[in-house]
Amino acid sequence: MILLGLALPIDLLKSASVAYIHYLSFMLCFGALIYERISLKANPNRQEAISMVIADVIYGIAGIALLVSGILRVIKFGQGSEFYTENPIFWTKIIVFALVGSLSLYPTITYVLWAIPLSKGNLPQVTDNLAARLRLVVNIELLGFASIPFLATLMARGVGL
Repeated sequence: MILLGLALPIDLLKSASVAYIHYLSFMLCFGALIYERISLKANPNRQEAISMVIADVIYGIAGIALLVSGILRVIKFGQGSEFYTENPIFWTKIIVFALVGSLSLYPTITYVLWAIPLSKGNLPQVTDNLAARLRLVVNIELLGFASIPFLATLMARGVGL
């Protein structure tokens, strides 16, 4: 394939595309979490509540793309599955990702429950305590998500092998 005047082998283009999707989906996840964190407050208005639901949908879709592209990188387009699966840093990264994903269930279920009154033209009931709990969970998610690129850079340099 010719791209910007360069002849690129199709395998290289596929590998680069999967890596790009991986990085882009990570940024979308992180951006959606930042938006949720900044926007979380008690008694949001209709537009704010809808925006939170949409941000969480974006987070979920990007999280799935991140997972799928990560799996593809391990089994098909990366350094070879042994490079990853034999490295304890890789498994630490996977555990952090799984913990962040598990933690995200609480906000997601909360936002799904917001969609019910929103669909009827009502506002969700968001107390100061609920907003504080959601902020705490999202803060922990952000901390976990922020550690993943650091673990990835260590792993890419062979740390743990």
